[in-house]
Amino acid sequence: MAAFAEPCVEPPADAANTYDAAHTYAKLVRDYPGLRIAGAALPVDVHRIDDLTYAQYGQRCLKLDLYLPLAARADGGMPVVVLVHGGGWRAGFRAEFAPMAVRLAQQGYAAAAPSYRLSGEAPYPAAIHDVRAAVRWVRAHAGLYHLDPQRIALAGGSAGGQIASLAGVTGHLDHFDPGAADSGVSSAVQAIVNIDGLSDFTAEAALKYEDDPAKQPSAAGAWFGGRYADKAALWAEASPIRYVRAGMPPLLFIASAQPRFSVGREAMAAAMARAGAASQTIVLPGTPHSFWLFDPWLQPTVDATVAFLNRQMPQR
Repeated sequence: MAAFAEPCVEPPADAANTYDAAHTYAKLVRDYPGLRIAGAALPVDVHRIDDLTYAQYGQRCLKLDLYLPLAARADGGMPVVVLVHGGGWRAGFRAEFAPMAVRLAQQGYAAAAPSYRLSGEAPYPAAIHDVRAAVRWVRAHAGLYHLDPQRIALAGGSAGGQIASLAGVTGHLDHFDPGAADSGVSSAVQAIVNIDGLSDFTAEAALKYEDDPAKQPSAAGAWFGGRYADKAALWAEASPIRYVRAGMPPLLFIASAQPRFSVGREAMAAAMARAGAASQTIVLPGTPHSFWLFDPWLQPTVDATVAFLNRQMPQR
C-alpha cells in the first residue's frame, strides 16, 4: 500500500450533525421509556485502535477505528465486520457503532468502524467508494491485525444499511470502486447485514418519504443532487435490489417495527430466493428506528448478526 503523502487536515465540526445516541434518545425516550443508551466502554478482553487512515483525498483523511478481540488475536484468522453508520447520508458518526463493535469483538469478531464522506461534502456515490476502500484496507492489513481476509462482512444501520448493502452487492463491479484499478486487493465481501436500511429508492413507499416535495431537499435528494424526477437513473442505480444475482453475498435483514425505513426489503428477499441467494429477515417487534443504538435491542441485534455470520462465514 502506498504511503499517504500529505498531512491530514480535519474538516471543521458540523453543528448540524446531531445524529448520535444522545440526541436520538431525547427524541425517543417519551415513547420508549425503557430504552437505555448502549454502553461503549472497552472491556478487558477487547482492544481498540483509533484513527487509522484508510483513504486520503489530498489533505482529507478518512479514518476508521478497529476493535479486536484479545482472546483470538494469535490465531491469524479473525473474521471481520465493517460497520457503516447511519444519519440520512448527511449526518452521523462512526462512534455510533462502537457499542456493537465491542459486543461483536466479545464474540470473536473483529470490527472496523469507518467514517465516510457525507452528502454535504461529496454526493453519491462517494460514500460507496469510501466503504469499498475501507473493506480493501481491512483486507490489505489482515496479516498485521490477525484477520481473515476471506471472512469480511459489511453491516450498517439506516442509511449505513443501504450503503453497506449497495457496497456489498456490487463487489463484482469496479464502477463502485474506483480504487480497484490501482490495487490488487479486492473489496468484495462474503456477507452483508442491512439493519433497517432501504433496499429500493424507487419503490412507491420510499418515494413518499425520500422524495417528499415539502423537503427542500430531502435527505436522499441531497445525496443524489436532485429529486427522483431529475435524477431517476441515480436513484435506481443506488438501490441494492437492482443487483440481486446468483452467487451474491448472503444478506441478513434486521428491521425495526417502522416499515418505512426498510422499504424494498421484502421484494429484495423474494428476488434473492428466486436467484438462489441466501437471505434471512428478522423484524424486532415494538422497536423504533435506530434501535441498535440502545438496550434492550442491541444485544439481540448482535446475537442475530453473529449467528448469521457463523453460518455464512464459517471458520475454515
